[in-house]
Formats: sequence, structure tokens, C-alpha cells
Amino acid sequence: MKELAYLNPFFVKYKWHFLLGILFVSLSNYFRVLQPQMIRQALDLVVENISLYGVFEGFELQKELFSVLGRSLLYFGVLVLILALLMGVFMYFMRQTIIVMSRLIEYDMRKAIFAQYERLSQAFYKRNKTGDMMSRITEDVSKVRNYLGPAILYGINLISLFVLVIYSMLRVSVELTLYSLAPLPLLSISIYYVSNLINRKSEVIQQQLAVLNSTCQEVYSGIRVVKSYVQTLAMSQHFADQSDDYKSKSLNLAQVDAFFYPLMILLIGASTVITIYVGGLQVVKGNITAGNVAEFVIYVNMLTWPVTAIGWIASIIQQAAASQKRINEFLNIQPEIVNKGESSVPFKGKVEFKDVSFTYPDTGIQALKNIDFTLQPGQKMAIIGRTGSGKSTVADLLVRLYDVSSGQILIDGKDIRQHDLALLRQRIGYVPQDVFLFSDTIAKNIAFGKADASRDEVETFARYAAVYEDIQGLSQGFDTMVGERGVTLSGGQKQRVSIARAFIKKPDIIVLDDCLSAVDTNTEKQILGYLSGALADHTAIIITHRIYALLDFDQIIVLDDGRIVEMGTHDTLLQNKGYYYDIFEKQRVEEVQSAE
Repeated sequence: MKELAYLNPFFVKYKWHFLLGILFVSLSNYFRVLQPQMIRQALDLVVENISLYGVFEGFELQKELFSVLGRSLLYFGVLVLILALLMGVFMYFMRQTIIVMSRLIEYDMRKAIFAQYERLSQAFYKRNKTGDMMSRITEDVSKVRNYLGPAILYGINLISLFVLVIYSMLRVSVELTLYSLAPLPLLSISIYYVSNLINRKSEVIQQQLAVLNSTCQEVYSGIRVVKSYVQTLAMSQHFADQSDDYKSKSLNLAQVDAFFYPLMILLIGASTVITIYVGGLQVVKGNITAGNVAEFVIYVNMLTWPVTAIGWIASIIQQAAASQKRINEFLNIQPEIVNKGESSVPFKGKVEFKDVSFTYPDTGIQALKNIDFTLQPGQKMAIIGRTGSGKSTVADLLVRLYDVSSGQILIDGKDIRQHDLALLRQRIGYVPQDVFLFSDTIAKNIAFGKADASRDEVETFARYAAVYEDIQGLSQGFDTMVGERGVTLSGGQKQRVSIARAFIKKPDIIVLDDCLSAVDTNTEKQILGYLSGALADHTAIIITHRIYALLDFDQIIVLDDGRIVEMGTHDTLLQNKGYYYDIFEKQRVEEVQSAE
């Protein structure tokens, strides 16, 4: 139960639902326990008057006695129906409190987990699979809700009914009560043993379900690769193998669960036989009446479902504990990126890297080593280097997807960690190398950069990103659905839509991470023209593998193995005849050859 202790604050939050639920359960069971007492009185009335009925054989009084008995039994019958109706009314209210409480807590938990996912850093997403995260926020939360709703409801019902029934039984006969409940200790031992098995098996099943979800998510996301490599059968077999593993583990758990019900029926049956036998002897001795025996039989059978539910409740609690443990693993992770800054005025755009080094926490790879540069407001800088040289890491650090391992990043002379995180990311227009579009319309994907953007603004910035004509050529224009991850658009179109999404923010600092690799020369001219014209007074960092002669960079740095190996202007770097010069010459030859 220590894992489920996380839920205690929710019980406090919805304490009135919980307390009223307990009250309604108790009232429902109170009227339920009264019914056997009415039946006992009716049966005793009949038994007591049967001999008297025979004495008046042939007399007119026999009919009168029969009529009186009939009215009395009808009275008891109506009373039982009224008690049953009251019991049903309070059962309705107990579900409207406790089950509703479980749904409200489920809603709060999903929001809490989703918010935690959003707070966690990039390293978390690299360590964990999407399918596993989805499994915890869906399947695991659902299992916890079963504990919060049905398990607690029937648990309270079990305790309440036990107290009322056993109290009523003890009032009649202590000896008969002890005999009737004798099989229950055996039940407790069985539950203790089997619940441990259920706990272990439930945790294994949830882990396997997470594996299944991850496999599905990866196949669906990479379906084009799967089909192009003709691996559909292989992936189907892989999924079938994992499903068989899940099936065998689930069946194993079902076998353990199935053991409970026959055991309950056996024990309740034994209690009924003992009650009739011992109760019969007590009737012969004159200690109790025949109606009391009938009352006890009803009480014992009344405990059938609650006693049977012990195993079911134990199973749900164990599964919920296993699921809550998985949920707590993520909820207890402390975000590595913490917002310690306060809201401030928009940036002027000065960017400084002071002796910055960075090592990826999940891999231990040192991506940057002692990086130093200063970019004044409105200046344009290009970062060039081979694959894996650390170019994209500069962008990730600038928007605080990670914090530096050592050194300092300053914006307008203030440490980046002292800036308000939301404002920092709002004032930086970042187009990552790995373009991502949502399964929505093109217009809404562009407007994602500015929530209150009008259609005119969306179209204007689509022109700036040189994607307006492409969009107009689509079947529904800006209202065209792009499909999951933008799968219906070409690579160049996705890049330009993401650029429009960054431009529409009207940021103070623009970071483009190799996002012009899939566009042609004319499109490149339009985008760079907007950068050098309308955004002339905005700071811009372009990360690339190639050299853009159309844009006059104030500063160019060349990275290699995480270090700055060259820095300067275009002309200065050409004179150095280093890596930058080699790239320029190679690119110039390719352009000449393509022109021919």
C-alpha cells in the first residue's frame, strides 16, 4: 500500500464524496440487514400458529385465523419490499459519490502525469519509449481508478456489512455465530498467499503491455520504412511473439484469479451447512427459533458476495499498486530544467557563450568543449561543421532543452538560467533539424507559433517562408490536413511550414538548424531574403552544412569535435584555407557542374 499512499491527498481533496459514500453504503447495508429480521419474524409467526391452525380444524375461526396470518405475512412482505427499495436508493447514491470520486481523481491524475511529462527534459524522452509513457498514462491510470472506485466501494461495503451482520448474528446466538464464521480464517490465509502472487504477476503484465505499446507506436510511426524494406511479415511476427508472451502472462494471472471464486463458494457452502446443523440442534434445545436459523442462513448467504469480493478486491489493489509504482517512477523524477527566472522585458538579442562545455547526460558524450563567441543584437551568425560536431547542441542549449555542463550562456548580459523559461522560448524562434508537424491543418500548424494569429497573418508568413504557393496548390489549401507528423507533405514543404511557424512568433532571436537542406535555390533565396530584409535587426543563428553566399554573415564559426576550429567572416575564413575553404570550393564546383 506504500505505493498507493500517493493517492491520499486526492482523498482529502474529495473528502465529501468519500465521507458521503461511506454514509450511503452504511445506510444501504442497514436496510439490507433489517430484511432477514422481517423474514425471521414472519417465519416464526407461521411456525407458532401452524399447530393452532390445526386445532381449529372444522371451525369458522380457522378461516379468520388464516385471514389474519395472510394479512400479517403480506405486511411483512411489503415491509421487506420497502426496505429493499430504501437499500436500492442508497446504493444509487453511494455510486454517485464514490464512483464519481474515482473518475474525478482519474482526471486529476492524467493531468498531473501529462504536466509532469511536459516538465521533464529532453534526456527523459531519449531514455524512455513513447509507448511506455502512453501505457502509464492510460492503462496504469485505469487500473488505479479501479482501486479508487470499485475496490474502495466494495471494500467499504464489505466492512460495513460484516459489522452489521455479525452484530445482528451475535445478538441471536454467540455460539452459532462462531460456528457459522469458522471457515473465514482459512479464507484470510488463502487471500494473503494468492494476493502476493497477483502482485508479482500484475507488475510483469503491465511491463509487457508497455512493450506492446512501444512496438505498435514504432511500427505505426515508421510504417514507410517497414513497407519499403519489406519487413511487414517480420514485424507482424515480432508483434505476435510479444502478444503471445502477454497472453500467456495474462492467462497465468487469470488462473490465479479463477482460484478465488470456487474457494469462496466452498467456504460459504460449508458455513451454510454448519449453520443449519448447529442451528437445528439449538432449535431442539429451545435456545433459538426456526426463524433464527432461516435468518442466519440469509445472513451467511448475504456475506457470499462480500466474502467472494475479498479476492477480487485484493486482486484489484495489487494490480493498482503495481500500476501506481510504475506511475510513481515517472512522477518522482525531478525535472533537470527548472524555471528559476522571473518575467522580464523582450530581448534585445545579444547572445554570449562563455567557455561553454556540455556532456549529454544520457550517453556521456561530450558534445561541446570550451565554446566562446559573442553575437551582438541584429547580427547574423552561421555555424558550420561536420555531422556530430556539436552544431545542433548549440541550439538546444540556447532554448534550454539542456543546461550547460560548465561555462555560461548569457542573453542581454543575463545568465540564461535567470531568464523566465517560457519567455525565453517565446522570444526565440527555433526551427529544429528534425521537423515535426501536428496531425492538423496547415494553417493551425503555422499558427501554433502564435495562438491568436489571424488567417491573414498565417498566409503572410507562409509567403515569407516561401511555402504559400505550395499550400495553395493543395486540395483544401491552408485547411489541408497534413497527417501524422506531416506525412502528407514533402520534406521541403514540412521544413518551410516549420519556418513559417517560427517566423509568425516575431521572435527577437532566430535559430535555424539545417532547415534549408530540402529546398531548392529559388526558395532558399526567398527565405534568406526575408532574413536579410524584414529581420535585419533581429539576431539570427543559422546552423548548416553548406555556405549561403546570399546572406552576409557578421560571424561564421566552424565546429569540429565540439571545438571551434575557425572563426571569422566569409573572406577571412577563405584566406585561412581551412575546413571552411574546402567546403566553399567543393560547393562551388558542384554549382558549376549543375549549371552545365
